[in-house]
Amino acid sequence: MSDSSSSSPPDEGSGRDDNNHRHDRDRRDENDSENDETVESGQRARKRNDWLRQPKVLITGGVVLLVISGAVLLWWWHARQFEDTDDAFIDARVVRVSPRISGQVTGVHAEDNQLVRTGDILVDIDPADVRAMLDQIHAQEMQAETALGQAQADVSLAEAQYTQAIANAKGADAQAVNAAQDLKRYRTLQASTPQAVAQGQIDQAVAAARSAAAQRDAALQQAKSATAQIAAATAAVAGAQARIDTARAQVKQAQLNLEYTRVVAPVDGHIARRTVAVGTYVSPGQQMLAIVPLRVWVTANFKETQLARMQVGQSVTVKIDACPDVDLRAHVDSLQRGAGQAFALLPPENATGNYIKVVQRVPVKIILDEYPRRCPLGPGMSVEPRVQVR
Repeated sequence: MSDSSSSSPPDEGSGRDDNNHRHDRDRRDENDSENDETVESGQRARKRNDWLRQPKVLITGGVVLLVISGAVLLWWWHARQFEDTDDAFIDARVVRVSPRISGQVTGVHAEDNQLVRTGDILVDIDPADVRAMLDQIHAQEMQAETALGQAQADVSLAEAQYTQAIANAKGADAQAVNAAQDLKRYRTLQASTPQAVAQGQIDQAVAAARSAAAQRDAALQQAKSATAQIAAATAAVAGAQARIDTARAQVKQAQLNLEYTRVVAPVDGHIARRTVAVGTYVSPGQQMLAIVPLRVWVTANFKETQLARMQVGQSVTVKIDACPDVDLRAHVDSLQRGAGQAFALLPPENATGNYIKVVQRVPVKIILDEYPRRCPLGPGMSVEPRVQVR
């Protein structure tokens, strides 16, 4: 009995105590490992802090910070001396070539993008109609000159007739005076001595006096008629001269029209937008082609807040998008008086509805001081001007 009692299994409470002891040891070991890691990380952090606190590191960091601050300050100081914009384009006054007369095109001597000089022939228009008109006007001029000669001859004839009429009038007047005096003497003699003068003699004297007076009046009337003929002939001369002047003016116009059959380049530049071809019938004012002048400029639309220090004559550096390696020297020529929107087809009505202030842009004209040799410049090309305002 005593042996069986001594070999019985251990108590359950003691087994649970052993397990609890093992868990406690495991937790202590984990806590110890975590503490060791914390200590190691703290040591590493102290080492890093100690490295950052070294004089060389502090001096180097301070120098780098000063350099960066100085670079930022220098950049700001340099940038504030300039105003730039990317809203800028090459501009020019494109010459649109149109004919002055109507006709059929017989020749075109200009190709697209070709360089032309002032006076170069661009287009030929058929001159047949103009030459026919010129010949007709020449004939009218000759007719007017013939009429002028006839009128001048009529003036000479009328003047001669007037001179003759004056002479006749003088002679008739003298005869009338003589006949009147004879009649007066006969009547005086008859009154003093009636038997000395016969009645027939007195009647004869009366008739002679009346005849002489009538002849005098007729001669004076002829003189007046000759005067009227002179005036008419002189008016005919003036009319013939006017027709001659008109014909000569028409001749000049026809000669000009004959010259206009050859359309020439009005300026130096490059051909653009050519629409004319041989056989095309053109009319005055119809655009045949355009010429882009060699002299161009830059129209830059700066914000109104950028214009405070911008003045005429300030130097400009122009970068061209089409030629990124080219920087052109230029200068400010003028500033437009008014924002671009004020000249729009439909200007804004700020007095109606709600208003939101928007910074406006003002066109600035920039003249190029130099032109690139191998970089083509034309209206509408994008550029970036940079104006030195300080």
